[in-house]
Amino acid sequence: MAPPAEGTRLTADAAVEELYAAHYRSLVRLSVLLVADVGTAEEVVQDCFVSMHGRWRSLREPDKGLAYLRQAVVNRSRSVLRHRGVATRHAAASASPDDARPLPGAEHDLLAAEHRSAVLEALRALPDRQREVLALRYYLDLSEAEIAETLGCSAGTVKSAASRALARLRDDPGLRAQREEIA
Repeated sequence: MAPPAEGTRLTADAAVEELYAAHYRSLVRLSVLLVADVGTAEEVVQDCFVSMHGRWRSLREPDKGLAYLRQAVVNRSRSVLRHRGVATRHAAASASPDDARPLPGAEHDLLAAEHRSAVLEALRALPDRQREVLALRYYLDLSEAEIAETLGCSAGTVKSAASRALARLRDDPGLRAQREEIA
């Protein structure tokens, strides 16, 4: 987003329009990595844009609108996952054994390549913080400081989460099998 002229401030409409045009797709892809569902990810991102529009006047640093959006997308994705977990536990507690049918994952509809599917499975198996750090680092190419700011933690926490996540991915049997097939 281009900075406004000295002493002027973009309106909420203009600012959101610029951010939407430039960053909507990348924010949806970030959310898809976290929630594993395109429709849900689109809803999360739309909600974040609507929320930012409503609070535009109260933003202390409007030039950090993108950082605000990234943090909002991560936080709302976390909320979706928490809600999904509660709903799953509730459904499992009230379902009979005859109701148990495996549902196809979202990656089957979205990703054709087996390798990408294996990578997504391995990412989903990571703890939330590790998955978020990897998505922000390798998908959005954020620095450790930017990731720390987005997640509200220290740079040291980001480093250790990334290190642990990469070690788990290296040791993942599904990814190891994919590497052996390619070689």
